[in-house]
Amino acid sequence: MIFTVAIDGPAAAGKGTISRAVAERFGFAHLDTGALYRAVGVKGGDPVAAARGLSAADLARDDLRSLEAGQAASRVAVIPEVRAALLAFQRDFARREGGAVLDGRDIGTVICPEAEVKLFVTASAEVRARRRWLELGGERAEKSLASVLAEVEERDRRDRDRSEAPLRPAADAILLDTGALTAKAAIEEAGRLVLVALRAAGHMRDGMAGD
Repeated sequence: MIFTVAIDGPAAAGKGTISRAVAERFGFAHLDTGALYRAVGVKGGDPVAAARGLSAADLARDDLRSLEAGQAASRVAVIPEVRAALLAFQRDFARREGGAVLDGRDIGTVICPEAEVKLFVTASAEVRARRRWLELGGERAEKSLASVLAEVEERDRRDRDRSEAPLRPAADAILLDTGALTAKAAIEEAGRLVLVALRAAGHMRDGMAGD
């Protein structure tokens, strides 16, 4: 079975949490495409060479979820040669046998426009900044909530305004605003949408998660 779930959205909207949960529920492979760009960004040196020589060890670094890695990813993601170097890997993963969930910023628009399910997960910059600030320790964090919000807004601007594969929902993507939802509710809604698409495509089979 070839079945692709494309989940896009800005930083800290919840797409990673949702993607991992959906992949686990339906037994699909999962790829956090942002990790590819984070790994290139934190590797340093020539980003194009880093993208072409990306290794499993690069993807296993324990600093890929840091705010600094996210900012580095956003900077290298605007480089066309970096995107081209990572494109084939992502497309091959998306159309692998057994189903796949990919989350990023251009999955439904560029990487896999033929995806069977396209979700655009979002929330206001203020909500997303507070989530990221709490992840960093909240009141104990070295950065203030205001500074994290400024970084989130700057990253949004870079992602939205870049010439190559800007952040935007695909024309046929389903918008999922997580601003007023718990993580559990957002996951349940995403799972429901995937289940509807699987049934419509005739892919439900014994052993797959149902309602």
